[in-house]
Amino acid sequence: MHLAGKVVVVTGAGSGLGQALALELLRRGARVAAVDLRVEGLQETMAKAGSLGEGLSLHPLDITDKEKVAALPEEVERVHGQVDGLINNAGIIQPFKRLLDLDEAAMERVMRVNFWGTLHMTRAFLPRLLKRPEAHLVNVSSMGAFVPVPGQALYGASKAAVMLLTEALWAELQGTPVRVTLVLPGAMRTGIAEHSGVEAPRAEGAKVPVLEPEVAAKRLLDAVERDAFRVLLGRDAQTMDLLYRLSPALAARIVQRRMAHLLT
Repeated sequence: MHLAGKVVVVTGAGSGLGQALALELLRRGARVAAVDLRVEGLQETMAKAGSLGEGLSLHPLDITDKEKVAALPEEVERVHGQVDGLINNAGIIQPFKRLLDLDEAAMERVMRVNFWGTLHMTRAFLPRLLKRPEAHLVNVSSMGAFVPVPGQALYGASKAAVMLLTEALWAELQGTPVRVTLVLPGAMRTGIAEHSGVEAPRAEGAKVPVLEPEVAAKRLLDAVERDAFRVLLGRDAQTMDLLYRLSPALAARIVQRRMAHLLT
């Protein structure tokens, strides 16, 4: 799907990858409905858009609020007249703790945002997307969906749920105008820990390649324009995907050893 002239909804558009996606979409001639919990983040996205801001609308919203999410498609259509794409990018991480040390509220919050938020948005917008001549659904999962990261058991479980949901939707929507792309990013400079209210442990000696969100956004949207089924963002995600296919236990062991500091 060529993005020029299309209307795309992006969640988590007030920072990190979501903000980079919104700005890159505008550069490619698309119009964007930017969704984020934080009004100040959305205002920053508008400021960075500059003269391209005419094609940008701001929608402060908690994606875990099912009723407000259900009303969003009509709101977007009032502004833009149509909806051609949805990028479910919003997500949070959990506190860096072992499963038994997590409190119930933290566990539920991660699942509500990462999985249920993605599900609510998908169910709200999919009927509109199915009526378009061509449309695209993008769900951002994580490398953590297939290799376990120490101290992120619930985060990984939520992103694994998003991964399987997306693959199932790809199969269900064959023969319809809606294409589906699964995104699996590795380490990225997004500020997700800060926006999740989580203190990230300092890395001691472990060198992890970090992808800049602007680079990731271009690669992701290139994948959308070629209707890719699956896109791995970052050298770490690509390497671990290959290793996991060869030996899941070895992949898990390598990540555990290299990132054990996250739980110390």
